[in-house]
Amino acid sequence: LSTIEASELLLWTSKPKLPCLPRLSLAERGETQMSIPHLFRCPISLDLFTDPVTLSTGQTYDRPCIERWLADGNLTCPVTMQRLSDASFVPNHTLRHLIDQWLIAGAADFHCRTKPTRPVNDNELSLAAVKQKLQSPDMASAAKLQALGKVRALAVESDIGQACLIQLGFFPLLLQLLFRAPWPADSELIEVALDCVLSFSPASPLDSLNMLTDSSNLDSLMLLLDQGSTRIKTSLCHLLEVIATSPASQEPSLIVGQSPRVLQALVFLAQDKPSGAASEAAVRAIAGLCSSEANRGNAIREGAVDGIVSYLSSPAGKTDARASAALELLLGHEEGKRAAVRNPNAIPLLVKMVFEVPSDHKGGEHAVGSLLRVCCDSTPATTQAVDAGVVMQLLLLLQSQCSSRAKAKARALLKLVKSMQEA
Repeated sequence: LSTIEASELLLWTSKPKLPCLPRLSLAERGETQMSIPHLFRCPISLDLFTDPVTLSTGQTYDRPCIERWLADGNLTCPVTMQRLSDASFVPNHTLRHLIDQWLIAGAADFHCRTKPTRPVNDNELSLAAVKQKLQSPDMASAAKLQALGKVRALAVESDIGQACLIQLGFFPLLLQLLFRAPWPADSELIEVALDCVLSFSPASPLDSLNMLTDSSNLDSLMLLLDQGSTRIKTSLCHLLEVIATSPASQEPSLIVGQSPRVLQALVFLAQDKPSGAASEAAVRAIAGLCSSEANRGNAIREGAVDGIVSYLSSPAGKTDARASAALELLLGHEEGKRAAVRNPNAIPLLVKMVFEVPSDHKGGEHAVGSLLRVCCDSTPATTQAVDAGVVMQLLLLLQSQCSSRAKAKARALLKLVKSMQEA
């Protein structure tokens, strides 16, 4: 990148205010891959540079790409094909800085060939400056909120921008902000940090979530689940679902799943019928945590069965197949069966779910599986199911277009009911 090209790129860079919008695909935004300036593309991958480095020939490549090229035994520069007497490379800080500016300013506006109305301020546009603001313990909350706004806008608007933010280490920094910001003084900061974390998490290196193994961070999580706003609680439930279902965060999943306080908060939220989205998020978090067998007994003892039954009886949970699958999983545990028998609403609800109009075959299958598990060792539970009309429900299910697995479960339950009635 020559001095003239660098000066030209800086000239056209301005600082628009990016709105926080749901992420759209390139086609939905009317963009193509060509929206990335060609000077910002690696000659090997043709993608945006994430870590530009320059060879002795003066050509710049993305570090992972040139490392693979050299590791494959190539001893030439990919562009010039010059033989490399020196295969070392150095970071291209100038290009990295220009890409930072372009990302913060917004890719669309970068192509506008009009001069900015005021001089460009590097401190406003540099991702390094944004990161420094977020890391500084002396920075005012208002300044950190402004910096987080830039991060959130970049993360939700652009897959390219999100990849660069992840590569620059923003994900663990956001987690630190989330769990170490003073509560309730910085509640708005926590909400925005959570938004950023959730927009990052599907593509992020989730081993950063191992910071929840630190007791102080776990205490912060429990405090926010207890006292946070509905929005914060809902977002935390989504984060817990990510933690529970990622192989990279098995250790924090086990630690969170063994915390009575966390589980009690999730169960309470699952039973809070007025907040439908929060209840659904809580049940998904419980289901995720219970995918590990080590967490199931503790979840049951803290009321997970009652919480899911309550949620399934609400309009929001009526057709939630994942919640009914989680309940079936918990009822495979002896303590889970006892919890269902103790709950006066559990068996009637499951009988009703076996066949409903409009039919939800997945929910019906899980309901039959749950009843099989509860009734196989309990005559009182079977009697209660029969009184609730389970035989007719099973016959209706068998006549429907449900799966062969659902029909097999239904026949097994009918056989069980018949054998207990004849005994």
